[in-house]
Formats: sequence, structure tokens, C-alpha cells
Amino acid sequence: MDSDVIVNAANKNLAHGGGVAAAIVNRGGQIIQEESRKWIDAHGPISHSQPAFTTAGEINCKFVIHAVGPVWGEGNEDKKLAQSILSSLMLANDLQAKSISFPAISTGIFGFPTDRAADIFMEEISAYSINKQDQSIQKIILVLFNAMTLNTFIISFDNHFKNNRQP
Repeated sequence: MDSDVIVNAANKNLAHGGGVAAAIVNRGGQIIQEESRKWIDAHGPISHSQPAFTTAGEINCKFVIHAVGPVWGEGNEDKKLAQSILSSLMLANDLQAKSISFPAISTGIFGFPTDRAADIFMEEISAYSINKQDQSIQKIILVLFNAMTLNTFIISFDNHFKNNRQP
């Protein structure tokens, strides 16, 4: 993606063994996993409200933000996903990123229902975008895995932003 920051759908220990995380390390190189291990050694496991960041290795962007999403069934999933999205946006802003690319956090092996996640993404992006003062982020990109996920996010986008509400 052509963005300053990409978000990795991570686990709390930053073990990038599958899914989006493995794809990022495969493309960016082992430096991402090494920096992730150092982060965990220095700061401990990440949380929904406190993502980590590393360089991007060989990926053409500045940083990778590692955001842990909720596992469906663990409790309070909606709030945890909202925290993950918002904290990633805030960290990207702190890193002075002009653009950020997100996967559909938690909708893969973590089992979060895609339609519910799409609605939470729209709410958090909208809420974040309303306060544009002192924000570096100018572009938020959602990178979606397949046509079904894309269609679900389009429906959610239309539901949230019809009537010409501005994000």
C-alpha cells in the first residue's frame, strides 16, 4: 500500500506466525519480528489501547503499527476493537504519518463478525476524523481480504455516511 503506516493485526506477544502478521514479516523481513521481540522485552505484551510500532523493513512505508484486536467470545469485544482502531490512529498521528492502511482487525482467525467490525471501523474513523485539528493523518485506507469483506464494509460505509455526513 502507498501509505506511511500499515497496521498489523497482531497478537499481544507480537509473534507474527500467521495471517496478516506473517504476510507483513514475509514481505518486510525478519527485522520486523526482531524489533517486535525487543518491544515485548522492553514493554511487555501489547493491549487493545496500547499498540506497538516497528520499522517496516523492506516494505515501502515508514512504520508498522502492531494492534491487537479482540478474540470473539472473550468479552467486551466491541469496546476492545474500538480501542484498537482509535489507539492505532493516535499512534500514527504521534508518528506524524500522513496516511495509514488498516486490515479488518480481528475478522480473521480471531472470529469477530465482519459486519460488526465494519460498523465499529466506520464509527471510530468518523469520530477520529471529526477532530482534524492538529492531526497529521490525511488518508485512511482499509485493505480488505476478499469481495465479501469489501461488500460488507461498503454497506457499513453507506449506512454511516449517507446523507452526506462528512467523515
